[in-house]
Amino acid sequence: QVDFVESGGGLVQPGGSLRLSCVVSGSIFSVGVMGWYRQTPGKQREFVAHTTPGGTTEYSSAVKGRFTISADNTKNTVYLQMNSLKPEDTAAYYCNADVAVSSTSVPVVMWGQGTQVTVSS
Repeated sequence: QVDFVESGGGLVQPGGSLRLSCVVSGSIFSVGVMGWYRQTPGKQREFVAHTTPGGTTEYSSAVKGRFTISADNTKNTVYLQMNSLKPEDTAAYYCNADVAVSSTSVPVVMWGQGTQVTVSS
């Protein structure tokens, strides 16, 4: 069993900051790419950012320059530092990761349960 524990969401005023964390634990052989997506009601889940084990990062154009993704590979933990938040950043944020549960298994994408971020005055 693989568990995702996300934290750090909440209510923040426009222009404020939040830091999301996601810890992946359980029966894991390896964790590859880790990332964040977000979703608002009635819309498809959209890519926010991801980071590779080698430290290569990628961002959506909507958050580039305001959000920073980082990871502690020794702890299977990924972070999302969100600065200069806007009302349109309001969404449920989901962590995901490519997880292999054994040395012979193919990595599969697994998801956390999500954490709500609300940007409002």
